[in-house]
Amino acid sequence: MAEEEAPAERAGHVDRRLLEILVCPMTKTPLVYDEVRQELISRAARVAYPIRDGIPIMLQDEARPLDEEELRALKRR
Repeated sequence: MAEEEAPAERAGHVDRRLLEILVCPMTKTPLVYDEVRQELISRAARVAYPIRDGIPIMLQDEARPLDEEELRALKRR
């Protein structure tokens, strides 16, 4: 019988413990996890870092700039 994968090991899922310690590499501020879009959002830097196959890509070159509408939506969270 095959062992079942732990939730954090399934594709597209990020370990919650990892999320608790990661900070924005540009501002050193906490990040907000967007599970639907699979991104880590930095309100301070106004960017979203992609998560690919459960691995956060914390590179400035990979970060997506957030538009004003997205930033307003974040303030409501």
